[in-house]
Order: sequence, then C-alpha cells, then structure tokens
Amino acid sequence: MKKSLLLSLAGLCASGALHAAPATYTIDPDHTFPSFEADHMGISVWRGKINRSSGSVTLDKESGYGMVDIKIDLASIDFGQDALNKWAQGPDLFDLAKYPKTSYRGKLTGFVNGAPTEAMGELTLHGVSKPVNLKINSFKCVPHPMLKRELCGADALAVIQRDQFGLSAGKDYGFKMDVTLRIQVEALKTE
Repeated sequence: MKKSLLLSLAGLCASGALHAAPATYTIDPDHTFPSFEADHMGISVWRGKINRSSGSVTLDKESGYGMVDIKIDLASIDFGQDALNKWAQGPDLFDLAKYPKTSYRGKLTGFVNGAPTEAMGELTLHGVSKPVNLKINSFKCVPHPMLKRELCGADALAVIQRDQFGLSAGKDYGFKMDVTLRIQVEALKTE
C-alpha cells in the first residue's frame, strides 16, 4: 500500500499536478504599447503612447501567483507631434535628463481560472514612487504559432493623478491632473 501511494505521489509530482513552477515571460517590445490620455485645458483629450518598453513577467497560473517588472522608456513618448514630444521630455514636464528611469513593479492578483484580474504595484515616475493598481480587462495565453512557445497577452487600465508624481504642468491653466493609462502587453515564455 505504501509503495502504491509513493508511486502515485511520484507520478503526480512528475506530471506537475501538485505544483507547477512559475514560468518567466519576456515582454515583446513590438507588441507592447503603454498609451495614455490626458486633459488639455478641458477642451480636448490628448492621447499618446510609449514606443519602447521592456521587462518580464513571472507567472504560475495554477497557484495564482505572478509578478511584473516593466521598464518604460519615456524618451520614446509619442503624442504624434514632434515638438510636443520634445517638450514633454524636457525640464517642463518629465525632465528626462534628471529623471531618466520610469518603471512599474507589481504583483498579479485576483486570479480567476488561471488568469489575473489585477496588478497591485508601484509606479516610479519623475523620481517619485507611488502605489498604482492596474485593472486587467483581459488576459489570455496561447501557443505562439511560429515560435512554438506560450505567448500571453493582457489589456490593463489605471487612472493616476500626475501632480502626485510632481508633474503639474498646466495645472494653473485649468488642466485636469488625471491621466488614464491603457496598457497593451504581450510576453513570450522564456526558453
């Protein structure tokens, strides 16, 4: 009986049924675009995106565990207008010469059927770190058709108050400080 139980237990362990190890996924920079929406004096909404980002995700769908570590390259900010891009990188807004690094680190939570519904983490922007939780609107993993590795993707959303990060340009002119972040991300399982 003991031998039978041990053999069954060994079989479960070998099949990964007891606990699958977390997998690491590398952010695909060609399919990941954080974007944002910000007020322009209450008369319009300016939209833009970040063209370069990198990072990794650690994910264990079975145990409901995950971590994200993302680097955001604000030098690639794109409003669709070169003069505005240059201004945003300068001392009046992001001041990239003084604050070149922007990142988001967090824990994936609220797993439902192996998929996280939220990331609870910290955004570091303009030298300030603040808690920012991302609502994950969709999350899905599939086999990559060409690379034959698992590919996961998500669509996430958060609203931040930019003046809490020291980015209050335009506040005196009536600009609202809330910024909507929309994040399209895809990550490929690391071999």
